[in-house]
Amino acid sequence: MVRTQIQLTEEQANGLKDLSTRRGVSMAELVREGVAKILQENDEEEKWRRASAIIGRFSGTSDDVAVNHDAYLEEAYLS
Repeated sequence: MVRTQIQLTEEQANGLKDLSTRRGVSMAELVREGVAKILQENDEEEKWRRASAIIGRFSGTSDDVAVNHDAYLEEAYLS
């Protein structure tokens, strides 16, 4: 692990201390959980951004894909 220093408001520090006592974990563990959540959310946002960027970029000749998507997927996977 990498040791680092952060500055918290008095309210944040007190809230973390209370929560760490209630949960029986260290304040550092709570901070790590928070950082992991932020990073995961950012990763999810990036995935949505990338997926949204391709909407409408491709076209096909079939006009029933929304209704018969399972058949098209089966055909693609079995080919």
